This record gives sequence, structure tokens and C-alpha cells, in this order.
Amino acid sequence: MGAANVVTTIRDIEGLILDVAQGDQRAFLSLYDATSAKLFGICLRILNNKADAEDVLQEVFVKIWRNAGRYRANGLSPMTWLITVARNAAIDRLRTRKVQTEDSEALERVPDAAPSPEASAIASSEAKRIAACLAELQPDRADAVCGAYLNGLSYQDLASKYGVPLNTMRTWLRRSLQKLKECLSV
Repeated sequence: MGAANVVTTIRDIEGLILDVAQGDQRAFLSLYDATSAKLFGICLRILNNKADAEDVLQEVFVKIWRNAGRYRANGLSPMTWLITVARNAAIDRLRTRKVQTEDSEALERVPDAAPSPEASAIASSEAKRIAACLAELQPDRADAVCGAYLNGLSYQDLASKYGVPLNTMRTWLRRSLQKLKECLSV
């Protein structure tokens, strides 16, 4: 991939998703190049297993190919939609892994390997931006966002942890994500 092919704007990514919805394979490859490192990082963070994260990333892009027509440009970052697809797929794999672990005592795991230098650099830059924006949230809201979107906790788990009703937790997370979006779009 040459430097001229790098997708850097939200509009570029949104356009690629819309082109993928029309069956454009080149747009799909460009979308993969532009977003796979970030989506892999999310899968790896949730699964803590490189082999599983790689498998899930492949599943994520199959889902994106099949469901790109469901994406709706609504002013929010298209990365939110892509990250949600990756997060949900990783959580599904995590749940499957837990069931398999309970059913089988001989489950072996592949040791984790460090991400590539490129993926590390991208993740480090994004992590600093996200950390700065998370610091602007109330501590319990920031912790809830991390619990939901990085650690795979359910909304119900978080509501129980903070002693609030489920709908209150949903409101916390929705408003916190809106504030993060505003902070990250600056």
C-alpha cells in the first residue's frame, strides 16, 4: 500500500463503507487497509489471544462486506460502526471460548505475540488521544466506557457494579460516547 492510498478522513472511510455496500472490492480492500490495525487492536484487547483476534478480524470483515448496506451515514464517525462490529464479534468469541473452556479441560491457548511496530505506533497515538478524552469524563463514566468497550462487560454488569438501573447505565454510556466523539473530532 502506497502513501497515496492512505485513508485518513472520516468521510473517506464513510465513502468506502458505502462503496462496499455496492459490492466494490477495491473499496473493501482500501477499507481493510485503513482500519484493520485498529480493529485488530480492539479484538486483541478483548480476547487477549493473537490467534483468536486474527480469526475474529477475518470474521469482522466478512460481516462488514455482508452488512455494509446496513450502515447509515448519520454524522457519527463510521469508525463507531466498524468498532461496534469488531467489539461484538470479539465478545461473541470470548463467550464461545468460555463455554468451550467449561466443557473441555484440555483447551490449549496459543501464546500471544506482540503487535507489529506499525500497529503499535498507531495504537499508541490513538491511545493517547483517547486517554486524554477519557480524562475529561467523570471517573465513573470513563471506567464504565472502558468496562463496556475495552473489557467486554455487559451493560447489566456495569449497572450492577455502579448500583444504577440498566437504562441509567445506557444513558451514561451514550452520553459519554457522545462527549468522546466531540473530543476526538477536534
